[in-house]
Amino acid sequence: MGPNKENIVGWFEIAVDDMKRAKNFYETVFELKLEKLNVPSDSQADLQMMIFPMSDDATGSPGALLKMDGCPAGNNSVVVYFSCQDCAVEAARVEKAGGKVFKSKLSIGQYGFVAYVFDTEGNMIGLHSRS
Repeated sequence: MGPNKENIVGWFEIAVDDMKRAKNFYETVFELKLEKLNVPSDSQADLQMMIFPMSDDATGSPGALLKMDGCPAGNNSVVVYFSCQDCAVEAARVEKAGGKVFKSKLSIGQYGFVAYVFDTEGNMIGLHSRS
């Protein structure tokens, strides 16, 4: 792998069972407002997301709360996203490497595309690309 101009981790999500309760917790603890991410109606994703405030010129990794069928809070409570040129490419390598694809590449609207996969230890990670 050649030199990378970006950090390998580009996004995080914290899985929740009750979005309203979790949103209230994070907004209260950090004194901030989370913003709803509107998933396109043609997306195959059955998910809800509330995004933490973010800025393109700030340091650190942006992230969100995530409520998605099949991804309960607790045991796999944080999803780390790895930045990709085309997340379908890395997703295609998952099973050969001993993992399992949970959701193939799907649109998240203006934010690009994601794929959800499990590693060999059962941890879900996200793959993100702009195209």
